[in-house]
Amino acid sequence: MPGPTPHRTPLRRVSQGSLLVLSRSGAHPDAPHGLGFIEPALAELADEADALLANVEGLHALGDSLQMFNESFASWLYVMNMNALTVDWPQAPTDASFIIAKRRAEEDARAALEAMHSQTNPEPSNLERTTATTDHGDETAYAETTIPDASAIQSSKSATTVKVKKKGKPKMTPKEKKERAAAIDKTISCLPLEFRGSDPGLRRNMEQVIEGLMDRAGQGVKLHDLIKPPDLNQARVNKCLIALVNRKVVVKDNSSGSVLYHWQGVPV
Repeated sequence: MPGPTPHRTPLRRVSQGSLLVLSRSGAHPDAPHGLGFIEPALAELADEADALLANVEGLHALGDSLQMFNESFASWLYVMNMNALTVDWPQAPTDASFIIAKRRAEEDARAALEAMHSQTNPEPSNLERTTATTDHGDETAYAETTIPDASAIQSSKSATTVKVKKKGKPKMTPKEKKERAAAIDKTISCLPLEFRGSDPGLRRNMEQVIEGLMDRAGQGVKLHDLIKPPDLNQARVNKCLIALVNRKVVVKDNSSGSVLYHWQGVPV
């Protein structure tokens, strides 16, 4: 007795024989002879190829649109970044500036009121008369005493004061000068190319700004303290400070109401 038929995956009719057998099978009695039966299949294949080509062209157009959008968006981001780096107004008033201005206005009003009160209550005259009674009778003797004027006292004080000359910067030893020059070169090497030598005048201005910040490393420095006309004007100082702040070599602080720049050095 023969065994059971093994399980087989059902196949399409085309896979069970040649196209010639399929064309001459009994299921298709009106099928064309020879290669004529391939014409409908090729027509359908051509339609599908046209649809595939249209889809590929659509994908190509989509890629071009994405590329154009990326370029436009990248340009917009670059413009915003440049605007943030170049448009900086350190002298713009803050909330603390308005508070300080209000406090100064109150102090000026108080000083004006005190001056008005002092004018309504004049001081006694410089010439005062004192009376003294003699032992021999009721006669009264008058003595005149002169009180020096406040302006005279002030002039005498100013004449006795000694002028104190301001001390300049202490002279640096050759070793200290060499170390400072090395620190300045290290700082400039971290800055953009325009500060590293492409513009000699800008590099010289950057060195002057760094030296001014180093001289006051323990305290804040205002922007106007670094201006040295005519070469180092406000625009050049502002440009140098923006580059130093971006590299975190200098820290910008406006918590006190005025903008101060603190020297930090090149970050490790």
